[in-house]
Amino acid sequence: AAEDMLRSTAVRLCIGLGTKSFLSSSHSSAAAFSPSRFVRPAQALRSFRVYYSGSPLLSSASASLTSMSSAAGANPFKRSKIDPSAQPASTKTIGTHSGTFQADEALGVWLLRQTPTYRKAKVVRSRDKDVLGPLDIVIDVGGVYDHATLRYDHHQRGYDERFDDKDGGTPRCTKLSASGLVYRHYGREVIKAYYPDLIDDQLELAYTKMYSSFMEAIDAIDTGVEQYPEGTQVLYKDRTGLSSRVSRVNPRWNEIDESTGKRPDENKRFEIASAMCGEGFLSILGQVVESDIPARAFVERALLSRKDVDESGEIVKFESGGLPWRSHLYELEKIHDVDPLIKFVLYTDVAGMWRVQAVTVEGRGFENRLSLPEEWRGVRDEDLAKIAGIEGCTFCHAAGFIGGNKTFEGAREMAKVALQKK
Repeated sequence: AAEDMLRSTAVRLCIGLGTKSFLSSSHSSAAAFSPSRFVRPAQALRSFRVYYSGSPLLSSASASLTSMSSAAGANPFKRSKIDPSAQPASTKTIGTHSGTFQADEALGVWLLRQTPTYRKAKVVRSRDKDVLGPLDIVIDVGGVYDHATLRYDHHQRGYDERFDDKDGGTPRCTKLSASGLVYRHYGREVIKAYYPDLIDDQLELAYTKMYSSFMEAIDAIDTGVEQYPEGTQVLYKDRTGLSSRVSRVNPRWNEIDESTGKRPDENKRFEIASAMCGEGFLSILGQVVESDIPARAFVERALLSRKDVDESGEIVKFESGGLPWRSHLYELEKIHDVDPLIKFVLYTDVAGMWRVQAVTVEGRGFENRLSLPEEWRGVRDEDLAKIAGIEGCTFCHAAGFIGGNKTFEGAREMAKVALQKK
């Protein structure tokens, strides 16, 4: 009875999406359901996760959500081809401050211009209240944040607007800059402009991941949040990031335009910086929507079937190598109350070799939950196979975070032996 209830729920969910790909051919009750009777797919998925999070049907349903093999054949992860020349220009005017520009307002202007309301809108750069006052929308100047009047500044006293909390209720480290405020109110619309077939849950996931992967850094740099804890010695400087590159687009103090003999046109440079920010945004958005989100269902399926790989429940096997798994794994471990946490993931590389990779501690770049044994590190091939007592070993990195084996069974055994040594 419980299995029938689960299956019926999955049928309702998948018919709501227009796909029944995961249902067995022997199940015929799908025809008994009318799509008009079902709640929206996003609601169905949330309910399905809450009540049936332990069922293997969940991963199948999630995979169906991800594949979206609807009758119309739409691929929600395919970017829409937008021809800017075919889009009507807006009659609205965007205002921002004059003088030295940063990635913050340059990005904010680009985001607004991706919406129909402000498509190709004119930009006026000034600090004069009389100039800014009549403009349709103003960002990063004016000392006011008021969505109703389309004013989006973050410099005023007492301002403390932040993006939603991270998983677990941890507050974000930074206040929203002007572009962060624009993203709060228009970000979903921008994402939909490029990926119009995303369903509600996918759009929300993309919206949140884009903030974490891209927008948060812009906010933090513009609002002066140190990247490293106080007292930490910075070993090297990085000036390759977007905010640094935008800063270098500003005319230098002694720069002269040879064609005019004058200082370069600051407004033209601003347009270059804004386009640069747009390229950065779309680059990350493509990664998030076209790669990260489709991978989630595969990671979830692997997590829910982890006991089929090893009874410890601390090893997962991915069906496909190269998929982005790390952030999904951290999030899904919380959703499914995984305990103990995953220590190793197994997958194949492009050459067909099986890899065993340690899972890092969440929030740390190089600290592993459990590393491969110290005596294996830096050893290769037959020498490693002898030391480990496992056939087919090919290598173990000197840092102990990854190793290789010719077969799945060999890679799994490497992970199991590492678990025994913890």
